[in-house]
Amino acid sequence: PEKHDKRVYGIVVEGGVDKIAQAVEKYNAEAFVIAIMSITKSQLRRIYNACSSFNLPIKIMPPTINADEMTTSVKSLRDINIEELLGRDEFKVKQELIDKSVKDKVVMVTGGAGSIGSELCRQIAEHNPKLLIIIDIYENNAYDIQQELLRKLPNLNLLTLIASVRDRKKIERIFEEYKPEIVFHAAAHKHVPLMETSPNEAVKNNVGGTLNVAECAGKYGAQRFVLISTDKAVNPTNIMGATKRICEMIIQSIGKKFKNTEYVAVRFGNVLGSNGSVIPLFKKQIKEGGPVTVTHKDIVRYFMTIPEAVSLVLQAGAYAKGGEIFVLNMGEPVRIYDLAENLIRLSGLEPNVDIDIKVIGLRPGEKLYEERLMEEEGLQETENKMISIGKPLEIGEDLFDNIKVLLKEANGETQEMKELVHQLVPTYKIDKTNVRN
Repeated sequence: PEKHDKRVYGIVVEGGVDKIAQAVEKYNAEAFVIAIMSITKSQLRRIYNACSSFNLPIKIMPPTINADEMTTSVKSLRDINIEELLGRDEFKVKQELIDKSVKDKVVMVTGGAGSIGSELCRQIAEHNPKLLIIIDIYENNAYDIQQELLRKLPNLNLLTLIASVRDRKKIERIFEEYKPEIVFHAAAHKHVPLMETSPNEAVKNNVGGTLNVAECAGKYGAQRFVLISTDKAVNPTNIMGATKRICEMIIQSIGKKFKNTEYVAVRFGNVLGSNGSVIPLFKKQIKEGGPVTVTHKDIVRYFMTIPEAVSLVLQAGAYAKGGEIFVLNMGEPVRIYDLAENLIRLSGLEPNVDIDIKVIGLRPGEKLYEERLMEEEGLQETENKMISIGKPLEIGEDLFDNIKVLLKEANGETQEMKELVHQLVPTYKIDKTNVRN
């Protein structure tokens, strides 16, 4: 504000964000340039929102050192990334806590070649593990993360194994030979619509895979097992969310059997840019000329960047005492329709003029909004305000017997299997349409 009505390099400062409309009209503006050297994401979001209604290009200027460089810096004006608008202001992660929990340890990451798993591997590798073991069934992505880590950290002790978490004998052999001390379990089927049409596969991979890895962790003396969970596990309306809720129940109960292993789950929402997420889909649709498809005009989701989510997962793991469900603070929910409009504008186009936005209806099992925890769980804060702990629920003694029956049924009739899922997770309501296997 102290610069208002003054001149900077001979240019009048018209005022703050509240004067944008007047300045656009007065000068017949053709573009916006955001030239704030140390802008926070919340400031950027506020300024972008104020500018976006004028349908003019919005560029961002790299930090400049002195006036002479301003002329050359104009050449490197860049577009704003959607991740910058959705992300939060920087938060502090206690690196020393993460260092303490993985340094000089044998660390295993299942699903280590996926979106979350590969970022887990990147960040763990920076903290000097004794051995990092990547487990994944998909060889191409496993090869990519293996080569990336070896390029960046040639001294890293790395083992990459192709294996399915469904294969109990293979998982047993890996645990027996390498004795992982810390296990991050990120392997899962996660695509909601695909799992609605293949629910048996969701049960076999998510529930069966989690049980296999969790039991081996306890049997072979792992110190800690961290399950990567999702807000879709809260009062689930789809089979994917229901299977992840069962996985959480396993984590909350299995410590009674294996008392020397700390079992915890970390639950968060959507991560920006993950495989199959909405932003890559929207970008592809815009590139193809539209329409951009949104399932409901009022649907909202929580978003977090992959590095942010993984840093908090690692820190939550360091807080573990056993049986907790850690819930990440995902910030403010984002309306997906607004996200579609912003992506179109960031592409230099006008929503519903150059690119149509088409509302196609909710998909099977899809919620209008995701919840962070179940009502009865309550929330307890940790010293990191971004991480809370859900109060553990009482879970019946017959859980593992019921899970064994469920896994057996997953090789048979889908409807009976879904009934068993409902018995385990009463908030899951069976959708009797759209069922195949």
